[in-house]
Amino acid sequence: MKNKILLFATLLSVSFFIGCNNESATEAATSNAITADETVVNTEIDATVDDISIITEDQFDVQKSTVGKLSAPINSMLPPCVTITSVLTNDTYTRTIDFGTLGCALPNGNVLKGKIIISFSRDFTTPIKVISYKLEGFYHNDKLIEGSKTITRELKASDLLAAIHPVTTHSIDVKITFPDGKIYTRIGTRVREMVEGFATFANWEDNVFKVWGYHITTFPNGSKYTCTTQKTQALLFKMSCKMPFPVSGVVEIVKNDGKATLDYGNGDCDKLATITINGVSKEIVLKK
Repeated sequence: MKNKILLFATLLSVSFFIGCNNESATEAATSNAITADETVVNTEIDATVDDISIITEDQFDVQKSTVGKLSAPINSMLPPCVTITSVLTNDTYTRTIDFGTLGCALPNGNVLKGKIIISFSRDFTTPIKVISYKLEGFYHNDKLIEGSKTITRELKASDLLAAIHPVTTHSIDVKITFPDGKIYTRIGTRVREMVEGFATFANWEDNVFKVWGYHITTFPNGSKYTCTTQKTQALLFKMSCKMPFPVSGVVEIVKNDGKATLDYGNGDCDKLATITINGVSKEIVLKK
């Protein structure tokens, strides 16, 4: 009888061990898998980061034009529902962009609340400008965005364009809380080059940007999305589209051992992209 009890206990232990291993293997496989749904969420965060960068650049240029450092006044991209105040303290401008508490829509359709506060030196003659920003009660399409960081702005030629043009490097470190309470974090570096429209500062609608760089987004379940865009496949944004999505460009995605690519198309103004996972392609609809 003792031998039978020992044999049963051994079999039970082995069965439990195998069951746990199978469950762990399933969880591991699931955590490695890149899904279209997670990719769409990731692009939502992209839209947030890009809007912060664009607004910061826009307001820097507006301030620069008001002190006579540009040949023509700037027409801001921001709508009339935004309240803007500018204060000069010693040698530093502090510019507060207040979107209010009810929601203020940008030309691209994204609705913002709260404040972006930017600051920079009054010396506009330096070739490199560092613009600091912080967010206060800031919501992007009902997602709470928290963080403060810097954007470095230069006028120079680059591999993408031989003419002298604005090049900004956005250092990213933000926390994003979605309306359902799920929390995401992102760190990284995003380079934005204005490849068209820099000669006509009075008209922001003809601005075209190429964006490249990398970022790591941590999801609520702990999984990490590492996204890289090479200069040679930079994301192309056209302000004339009045949409928050790139019209072309490719993003390489890595999640643990899983890999995928996200292709934004051939230049059409739409909210579609194609994700390819393990050689299988699927069209997805982007969200803002």
